[in-house]
Amino acid sequence: MFFMANTLFAQEKTESDLSVVKTVNDADLNWGPCPPFMPAGCSIAVLNGDPAKNNVDVYFKVLANSEIPEHYHTSAERMILVSGELQVTYTGEKEQILRPGTYAYGPATKPHSAKCGGNGPCVLFIAFEEPLDAFPFVEKK
Repeated sequence: MFFMANTLFAQEKTESDLSVVKTVNDADLNWGPCPPFMPAGCSIAVLNGDPAKNNVDVYFKVLANSEIPEHYHTSAERMILVSGELQVTYTGEKEQILRPGTYAYGPATKPHSAKCGGNGPCVLFIAFEEPLDAFPFVEKK
């Protein structure tokens, strides 16, 4: 069995087979704008994957005291707060406070809003299962 495993490792590696290590302060991160309904100063950096395809990882950054309006994503999202303090509220649930190192899971299409505290920007690592998107939530009347 050991020999078989070693022969698998000898196959040619593609870019998607390479490891990725990034910090929020890496100079080579390409920070781009958030959707227009997000607060001023909001930015996103793709860490791994293609935002138009499944399984993309991003950093999401908002300035201190920013309010993120109620919105939803087609995909479920797995998050870890990297910096700041973020109050997150999912529709029908109580507010949760995320501090650095806190993991959170957001179900697909479930509306949520957030507010970044006043102690510096909030940076969130987010892993999306499906292509990256965000839509403002408008309650149907």
